[in-house]
Amino acid sequence: MKRIGIIVKSGVKEALVGAGKLSTWLSKRGIEPVMERSVARALGRRKGYERGKIPHLIDLLVVLGGDGTMLSAARLVKGRKVPILGVNIGGLGFLTAVSMNELMTVMPRILSGEFYVEERTTLQASVFRKNLRIGEHTVLNDAVITKGALARIIQIRAEVNGEFLETFRADGLILATPTGSTAYSLSAGGPIVTPSLGCIIITPICPHTLTIRPLVIPDASNVKVTVIKKDGDVYLTLDGQKGHPLEVGDYMVVRQGKDTVRLIRTLERSYYRLLREKLAWGQA
Repeated sequence: MKRIGIIVKSGVKEALVGAGKLSTWLSKRGIEPVMERSVARALGRRKGYERGKIPHLIDLLVVLGGDGTMLSAARLVKGRKVPILGVNIGGLGFLTAVSMNELMTVMPRILSGEFYVEERTTLQASVFRKNLRIGEHTVLNDAVITKGALARIIQIRAEVNGEFLETFRADGLILATPTGSTAYSLSAGGPIVTPSLGCIIITPICPHTLTIRPLVIPDASNVKVTVIKKDGDVYLTLDGQKGHPLEVGDYMVVRQGKDTVRLIRTLERSYYRLLREKLAWGQA
């Protein structure tokens, strides 16, 4: 490897300190650390780059932060086969592979190729108003339709492959990837799904009818969800970071994304071990 990118969670001192240690370590081994200009300046380095150009210059990306920073990095590398090593700083960190304390121990093994890469599927969410597409987004976790703080229950019609599924009367609806099954969907009562499975998870948020339950469908499915009634604000949120308001009649079409996200995993830390650690399974 000749160049390794470093993305740092903004405003977190521990992440910046870790970036400094990593960049020095890489430089001593003849590997150029590629960072944003603001991070480079903060570390006293002369050379920095525009954030959007970083994926085009590197062989591997190290992300110092939490799942939010990882989701941002995943959008950054969209369409490129750059593997991402997530370093967890606070929070649960389901997308991250190692802790900050483990980083410098793990890096020599990463450079030696002692790791494997998980290909995580994405969803493509296209938003339409009056049959005109007003937005298209790729998400690693989920696309979520929710009501505003003061709004009442909203009604969302769902179709799968052109067939009517249900009109959900709820606080909202989540369409998630297997990776996103441990995010908002899990909090709303959705299932945990192994990331290697090919599926889309449909999870209603606080449904009015108790018999309504989350549903797992094949990832080859085409899901259309339409806002048919609302009393207040309704929003579409993508990976918890981007979004915009929706009107009655607006609809979203969700299908499997063309791109995948490549997450680095160390050989000894499997997905099941990650679940045990993050969810404290087996602990009294």
